[in-house]
Amino acid sequence: MQALPDIYRPTRRKCNGYNEATDYADLQWPFRGHAGAHFNDIARKRDMHTQNLSDWTHEHVFNEESHAAERGTRVVMWITAAMMVVEIMAGWWFNSMALLADGWHMSSHAVAIGLSAFAYAAARRYARDSRFAFGTWKIEILGGFTSAILLMGVAVLMVVGSVERIFSPQPIHYQEAMIVASIGLVVNVVCALILGGAQDHHHDHHHEERAHHHHQDMNLKSAHVHVIADAATSVLAIVALAGGWIYGWSWLDPVMGIIGAILVATWARNLIVETGNVLLDREMDHPVVSEIREVIESETRPGSTRVADLHVWRVGRRSYACAVSVVTHDERLTPNEIRAQLAQHEEIGHVTVEINQCG
Repeated sequence: MQALPDIYRPTRRKCNGYNEATDYADLQWPFRGHAGAHFNDIARKRDMHTQNLSDWTHEHVFNEESHAAERGTRVVMWITAAMMVVEIMAGWWFNSMALLADGWHMSSHAVAIGLSAFAYAAARRYARDSRFAFGTWKIEILGGFTSAILLMGVAVLMVVGSVERIFSPQPIHYQEAMIVASIGLVVNVVCALILGGAQDHHHDHHHEERAHHHHQDMNLKSAHVHVIADAATSVLAIVALAGGWIYGWSWLDPVMGIIGAILVATWARNLIVETGNVLLDREMDHPVVSEIREVIESETRPGSTRVADLHVWRVGRRSYACAVSVVTHDERLTPNEIRAQLAQHEEIGHVTVEINQCG
């Protein structure tokens, strides 16, 4: 390539660590005609190149994989599905509304826990898919939210079925129904221990020192809530069947069904609120927000910089992204300096900075 005389070379300026050529449209070439076009073409070819952006890019995988949780939910799903079939058939055969309610309730658990396992698999499969701007962690949250909705629906069905039995009582084979309900309780306890073990395994590998930075796996929590709720309704079913068998209180069976439904609905509501907050990015009351503001305003030359606009949202169980706009008198302040200050907080995984100079 023919060298361009220094006098005709466009100036270059430094831009956050890399060189950026000035706009060639602004250059005033002293030559006209063929000579001017010739030197103009040489200059453009010389500076047309691809910048290496590796120092400014990173993967958008903000959440650690959950192999133990995925394994646990898959095992529990199959156990729950098998017990569901047993309880529904036994409840129908022995004419126990409490047992039927527990069986249908368990069917929702099988579906919901299956959704949790699917969410783990989908989040893992698409973790590096560039179509997901901030990773795939919220697939797990969506699974938890859907699971909570199903749990609320089952609570409504339990109430409807129990009310019907109050006004239209049916004979119940108490002893046989109690045996099946007891087996269901044992199965639920085993499933709860499996999921609890997965949760403990996850916490052992990702321990956080400060309490407000300790975040649960909401997808695993939703599966755990389903199992605990089912265990609770099994206990209520056993109490109702014992009361009917020993004291002849046939009304206790549907009443316990209603109490169980209220308990399940309460748990479902709490889970809907918790997962819904994450899906709607309701995070601006989290302590990490005030920490970000404090770091920027107090550690980057105190008094000269203020946060004008700040957005924070979760992109992983222990990871947050933030977009911040600052106003400063400090002409030397750079985005990299702010990122370096925020790097002390490991939970902040992605930072976008806008700096506005105050004249």
